[in-house]
Amino acid sequence: MRLIAATVLSILIAGCAGTTAAAPSATSLATSTVTSSSAPTSSATATQATTAALACTAPAQALVELTEGPYYKANPPQNAALRTAGVAGTPLTLTGYVVSKSCQPIANAKLDFWQADGNGNYDNSGYTLRGWQLTDANGAYRLETVIPGLYPGRTEHIHFKVTVNGQTYTSQLFFPGVAQNEGDSIYSSRMLVTLNTSTSPVTGTFTFVVNAA
Repeated sequence: MRLIAATVLSILIAGCAGTTAAAPSATSLATSTVTSSSAPTSSATATQATTAALACTAPAQALVELTEGPYYKANPPQNAALRTAGVAGTPLTLTGYVVSKSCQPIANAKLDFWQADGNGNYDNSGYTLRGWQLTDANGAYRLETVIPGLYPGRTEHIHFKVTVNGQTYTSQLFFPGVAQNEGDSIYSSRMLVTLNTSTSPVTGTFTFVVNAA
């Protein structure tokens, strides 16, 4: 009888111990999963905002306004991915922010881009390499396009209009290391894109500083 009682008691103790050990483990895993899945989203948002601040030192100098040129077409589509199959030119992804002179990111700023392809040709019958987009909540934009080509009298450049609170600023972006830059009467070194040609596609950055407090 003693042997039977001891055996039953051992089984009960083992069963209770197993149940107690399993419960905390399951609770801990669930808590850990929630924490790890929510943290990166918050961190990514914070990183974007920090990047915007680091790219600008207040009081910042506003962008240089330059001529619109003869090739602008009204009512382009809303499109941030201008690079399509068959378009001539080295693929380029341009990113950055629209900020005020006090370096505050501006959400919902409208950026309207238009440019020539890699052979220096504009699409004047359609809307290839033409489109507009709005900055996100952190004032950020992303443009997928190509590096524009040269044509007589002009160096490589991308036209743009940026509209904030009903005010539109018109100018052009240029590329570093292009021999024709200095011979272009419209060229401004303050409108140079920061370029990284070691990536594929080539990546560039530019912060649009508008004349707002």
